[in-house]
Amino acid sequence: MTTGSQSDEPAASSAQEGGGLVRVQGPHRFRLDLGYDGTEFSGWARQPGRRTVCGVLEDALSLLARRDVQLTVAGRTDTGVHATGQVAHFDAADPSEVDGLVRRLARLLPPDVRVYSIREVPLEFDARFGALRRHYEYRVTAAEYGAAPLRAREVVAWPRALDVGAMNEAAGLLLGEHDFAAFCKRREGATTVRQLQRLEWTPDGEELVAHVSADAFCHSMVRSLVGALLAVGDGRKGPEWPATLLRSTVRASSVVVAPAHGLSLVGVDYPADDQLAERAEVTRRVRVLGG
Repeated sequence: MTTGSQSDEPAASSAQEGGGLVRVQGPHRFRLDLGYDGTEFSGWARQPGRRTVCGVLEDALSLLARRDVQLTVAGRTDTGVHATGQVAHFDAADPSEVDGLVRRLARLLPPDVRVYSIREVPLEFDARFGALRRHYEYRVTAAEYGAAPLRAREVVAWPRALDVGAMNEAAGLLLGEHDFAAFCKRREGATTVRQLQRLEWTPDGEELVAHVSADAFCHSMVRSLVGALLAVGDGRKGPEWPATLLRSTVRASSVVVAPAHGLSLVGVDYPADDQLAERAEVTRRVRVLGG
């Protein structure tokens, strides 16, 4: 499958011919499911002179499609952050561009980014604004020897013992819709009101995994939440402390942002096809607390 910039042409139509469905030329939208090791990338978004996930993918797609291709992504990950369940979309006038594209991309792309699948979706599908929720995992280990060599690029070695019970107690107090300004790097004109739907730590061998899900995240929110909970887990703060920060309307200087390499985007949920347009419209509205 391939990519392309959004078209202003009328939507594609179909007609019955000889008992079969014949596609009529027009804009088509395609969903990409992909993953990457963020270690050597300066995040998702294109930046002049820097290697980014979007830049590598768009360059490869444009080369194969022989035209300029632009991607819309579910969530722009920061420098060093990984993904196993990232989602993007692009438009193409000719659906045959995507024939064999996954295999062709596998030969062209570097080994630290892979496109798992490409499939056609309704034109109302929007990888960014159509998402119902995003799911992240953050991995940390308090093992005496640190992170295992083959895990060191995605697991943070924590130098102190961690109390999982205390971290989960603190996490539970943060669930729900709040203004997470204390945990976000503010962007001009952007709201920091979010609905945190899951925040839970579970053991996985010698690693601890934070499962974090929300309808959306503001800049650095996941790593700030994790940083606050790690301060609780190693005894520097009490379980009630992170929730007290929700009263703040500015970023809390006492919250240390956890290292990027422990974080991975693992999934994005979308509504049924007949609800895509409505969901995108709701997401585009500026949210206020309780609104």
